Amino acid sequence: MALVKKGSRRIIVDGVTYRWRVRGRATYAQGLGWRPLAYAVEQAETPGTTLVVTTNQPHPSNLFEIPARPVLPAEVAETIRMARAKGWTPEKPGSPFPLDQSQGFTLAD
Repeated sequence: MALVKKGSRRIIVDGVTYRWRVRGRATYAQGLGWRPLAYAVEQAETPGTTLVVTTNQPHPSNLFEIPARPVLPAEVAETIRMARAKGWTPEKPGSPFPLDQSQGFTLAD
């Protein structure tokens, strides 16, 4: 499944161009603080397997105004390198590659 180009950002990591995107509106569970923020990454030139990263922070659009910080390009680059080391092959088609970094996320009460 390809990323929607609108709202995606380009990043170059180790000479390869990727696109990444954070969902603009929180899902129901993210809005209530039950699930953490997630974003998707794919290779720009030949999109194949999408990387889905689950962070350890709330979505900025949560309903309880739980403090959240933006996802920075440096974090995305680090995550791409980590996923590649764990076997993510973005140039080949396949199911989304999940990378769970939600350790330390606490649910809202």
